[in-house]
Amino acid sequence: MPGRRKKICVVVASRANLARITTVLEAVRDHPALELQVIAAASALLERFGSAVTVLEATGFTPDAKIPFIIEGHTPATMARSTGLGLLELPTALERLEPDIVLTVADRFETIATAIAGAYMNIPVAHTQGGEVSGSIDESVRHAVTKLSHIHFPATELSTRRVIAMGEDPRYVFNVGCPSIDLAARTRAGTHRSALVDHCGAGSPIDPEQPFLLVMQHGVTTEHGHGLAQVTATLHAVTSIGMQALVFWPNVDAGSDEVAAGIRRFHEQGLARRCQFFRNLPPEDFARLMTHCACMIGNSSAALREGAYLGTPAVSVGTRQRGRECGPNVVFTSHDPVEITDAVRAQLAHGRYQRSDLFGSGTAGRDIADVLATVSPPVQKRLHYSTAHTTITDSWASSIAKSSGSEVTT
Repeated sequence: MPGRRKKICVVVASRANLARITTVLEAVRDHPALELQVIAAASALLERFGSAVTVLEATGFTPDAKIPFIIEGHTPATMARSTGLGLLELPTALERLEPDIVLTVADRFETIATAIAGAYMNIPVAHTQGGEVSGSIDESVRHAVTKLSHIHFPATELSTRRVIAMGEDPRYVFNVGCPSIDLAARTRAGTHRSALVDHCGAGSPIDPEQPFLLVMQHGVTTEHGHGLAQVTATLHAVTSIGMQALVFWPNVDAGSDEVAAGIRRFHEQGLARRCQFFRNLPPEDFARLMTHCACMIGNSSAALREGAYLGTPAVSVGTRQRGRECGPNVVFTSHDPVEITDAVRAQLAHGRYQRSDLFGSGTAGRDIADVLATVSPPVQKRLHYSTAHTTITDSWASSIAKSSGSEVTT
């Protein structure tokens, strides 16, 4: 309706979601043509996974709905059940809020539940971080969400080309960078080391004036059953290096119980004398830690994204981030503790890297809000074919069109 602000509903379903969407929330809230709606859901509501909703509310965002849909167990089966429960609960909130667009983030199981709900309810779905390659089930989820979505906000040029190659209409694909880089850009100007760790964490408080490691490792869904051994290898490497470290608890993915058990065992065995443990920190505070840490270790995508922009030396362990675009700041290793230790020592010797704008330069939140205010994609999607962006031949495309009885858009 003329004069009515467009309602944008953002689903924040984990601490990872919040870090990747904070500046979009700010920009949508402040945009004169938009009205922000927020749904806090899934592990974002759970204390043991960092209670991201508390951080959300502390920064001035009041959720319009809170939807718990995590089923206990943290196995592949419970992830599937949690996705189904989310699909049962999300439509009720969307019916009440009546958004014009629902925005979902990246590649987690909560993301696909949101995308399915919006698509079936004829609500245009906007999706961030499509077109990326990585390990675990996340890549499959990401590409499925791309096909359910109507507006795409990939974070790199290569990801943009991949989304278009998947048959998405280039008119609705916008390479804006990653919103998490916006937070990194805010913190890059500098924060005094003495103010870095001003939050309560378990274990031994670190001295921020001295070099420290940042450890964040999650379970890998497609390697369920191996999480305990995998995180134990990483923590043994941390011990052998002998530096103080900040260790973060894992996300809610299948296998998180195994990783958490490994961290608890590490602590109980007295191996964590120079380690401080955290469930969650506000996204900007975490970016500040990345700015000053000597090296980041584990399998978090933050090491590749924010790490590229901040020049943070990083060691990515295992397969979770294999194949994802990254800057020169990342070294990949197996789960061999000796290999991890050697890689970390090499990164410590190297020191910080030059800034890379691979994932954006710090304006993604504002750019996404501006696009959402102006575009109105049709709800009915069509496979879009363009020789400029795909390797599909004209003859192959024509045969597909004839066999399906449909037209191929060029």
